[in-house]
Amino acid sequence: MALQANRKWQEGKMAHIISFVNQKGGVGKTTSAINTATMLSVLNYKVLLIDMDPQGSSTSGVGVKKSEAPCTAYEVIIGGCDIRQAIIKTRFKNLSLIASNVALAAADYELTAESGRQFFLKRQLERISSEFDYIIIDCPPSIGLITINALSASSSIIIPLQCEYYALEGMSQLMLTIKKVKELYNPRLYILGILVTMFNSRLKLCTQVLSELEKYYTDKLFDTKISRTVKLCECPSYGEPIYYYARYSRPSLEYQDLAKEIVSRTGGFLI
Repeated sequence: MALQANRKWQEGKMAHIISFVNQKGGVGKTTSAINTATMLSVLNYKVLLIDMDPQGSSTSGVGVKKSEAPCTAYEVIIGGCDIRQAIIKTRFKNLSLIASNVALAAADYELTAESGRQFFLKRQLERISSEFDYIIIDCPPSIGLITINALSASSSIIIPLQCEYYALEGMSQLMLTIKKVKELYNPRLYILGILVTMFNSRLKLCTQVLSELEKYYTDKLFDTKISRTVKLCECPSYGEPIYYYARYSRPSLEYQDLAKEIVSRTGGFLI
């Protein structure tokens, strides 16, 4: 099923929609969503980054003020505005954004009684999918209706995973959730890859966790691993992805490699 979806995407009929998902916070999910979207745009793909986290960190991470967004992910998901009204062109080439703010937190409750509540985002994205090559969704660190909407609308999933045992413990529950969403709402959904973040090869714990991942998820792991560096921590405060803040830094080069892996795994072409 994944190959069929990729073939259709290559013909320009639909964007490949990737959700960055992990119910555990602090694993580099938002950082990876921002920088993956940016690197794909640098490779000359048209990219839409959707901030589906009420914290709005992806919004500020690409230099957009939450208060200035005319329409946000909240209005999009509850049907309060046309999705095209919510799309903001960032100052970065080929990169657009649907912003978020704290109002989105109410969507989980407001959608509870709605019929077809799992597909609100999917219906909206179907209207603009052909206008982009990739749509990257930054999900909240929880498995509620917002995340279910993102997964129901997605082609695939990337799971950012910090090299620590607590992060490993949550993997089995996340895999069960993905399996259930696949069974109930989106049979074409698949895991594009597991992305190791905050990696330090000099730390024994990191190498031990990586060894466990390789034992159980060898076919799912990206070759690229994202290092923990000061510059990667600094760039959000400047509203710039790492490529624009420190183009030749280690994490910038790593996210470039990741973007190329994603293009390869989704059946795309390097332009």
